Amino acid sequence: MISSVRLDGSTACMVVDGATNKEVFQANLSNILLPTLRSGDIVIMDNLSSHKNKEVRKMVESVGAQLWFLPSYSQELNPIEKMWSKIKSILRTLKAGTEESLINAIAKALEAVTANDAKGWFESCGYANTIC
Repeated sequence: MISSVRLDGSTACMVVDGATNKEVFQANLSNILLPTLRSGDIVIMDNLSSHKNKEVRKMVESVGAQLWFLPSYSQELNPIEKMWSKIKSILRTLKAGTEESLINAIAKALEAVTANDAKGWFESCGYANTIC
């Protein structure tokens, strides 16, 4: 699964059957994330190899957004990790047993992400004075 979270708590998510490579990630950017971005937005990414290529930077910057990369091994600076903690907790309680029920459970878990959650995650990662 590839996902993002905004300060207002909204998410952009794509479920993938298989590994996420450069092509899959760029398809997610084109079809899911880029349409939600506005000029001046900041996209924070970790150092996954599919994130770190010139085409990704061009795509993000083409809509007027900035691309920031986190230092290596710095999950504590990544708000999406905190979102995933909440999502996984909800998914454990829903106990989806089929692919279809898992996709429905993921949608339900993503709907549970609130603006207060997101603001807290960004602040706890040290972004309060930068983007909050």
